[in-house]
Amino acid sequence: MTRIYLVRHGKAAAGWDGHADPGLDPLGETQSRIAADFLAPLGPLAIRSSPLARARETAAFLAEIWGVEPVIEPRVAEIPSPSTDLTKRTTWLRQAMAGTWSDLEPSFRQWRDDVIACLRGIEEDTVIFTHFIAINVAVGHVKGDDQVVCFRPDNASITQLVLDSGELALAELGSEADTEVR
Repeated sequence: MTRIYLVRHGKAAAGWDGHADPGLDPLGETQSRIAADFLAPLGPLAIRSSPLARARETAAFLAEIWGVEPVIEPRVAEIPSPSTDLTKRTTWLRQAMAGTWSDLEPSFRQWRDDVIACLRGIEEDTVIFTHFIAINVAVGHVKGDDQVVCFRPDNASITQLVLDSGELALAELGSEADTEVR
């Protein structure tokens, strides 16, 4: 049985409408240190990270403690936006978050399936630094829930999954908070 720890990145320095790839703000750095301190006794384990700055910066704290180089995993990046215009992508994300995967275009359902395939392919206990929607993909999958948002993971929360014979199961939800798309 393989254990997967999905860590949502710490608080970003900007929202979807402010920057295409923000790093962490000071609170996000603090949250990331706290998550790293919590996970430190479990490892060292493999670390994978979304290629986006806020996830890589969150991963860096634990990677330093363990002396492990994170593997960049594009399949756990943020849900792709249909527009590079920051205002349009924010509007799109708000609408998508209020709906179901069945409501979205096939390319977004394929992205969801790629996230699940990535998780099912994990062969050793691993910590993955990722994003709100990607974590929702995993939780929705194990719960059989088609909603895009079925769980509201807080920044730097840790959701635990187990993988046994190719099947994902929920071990523990991370802490929740109200997430506002800004």
